[in-house]
Amino acid sequence: MNETPSAPVIRGRSTRQKRAVWSALNSLDDFVSAQDLHRLLSDRGEKVSLATVYRVLQAHQEDGLVDVLRPDDGEAIFRLCAREEHHHHLVCRSCGLTVEFEAPDIESWAGELASKNGFTEVRHTLEIFGLCASCSAAAD
Repeated sequence: MNETPSAPVIRGRSTRQKRAVWSALNSLDDFVSAQDLHRLLSDRGEKVSLATVYRVLQAHQEDGLVDVLRPDDGEAIFRLCAREEHHHHLVCRSCGLTVEFEAPDIESWAGELASKNGFTEVRHTLEIFGLCASCSAAAD
């Protein structure tokens, strides 16, 4: 299970639905789609609409509480952040292994590029997809 705090700093009112989504996320170690999270909540007997799951995940993403990846199939997947500081991801296309990393050079480059083009309040994500060592070895 994640070592993330058991209760988030929730924007607005703390509702039963928000707490249920947080609890479900906190019980998972891997990324999950909003639809799969909704299914998990339903299986637990929680009455939370799919639209609410999406809204809560979006708010948590904006607050930096969840990581979001957008794999090739286009469906965003979410996981509680394992790190508080800004970070990026290496993602295995085969097994889904995800490695978080910091990249100060990328941060500098992004800031310089934004400044050069007159952008301010810049945010970014970097996801590098490939095959992990185990999946590469299995493919040989």
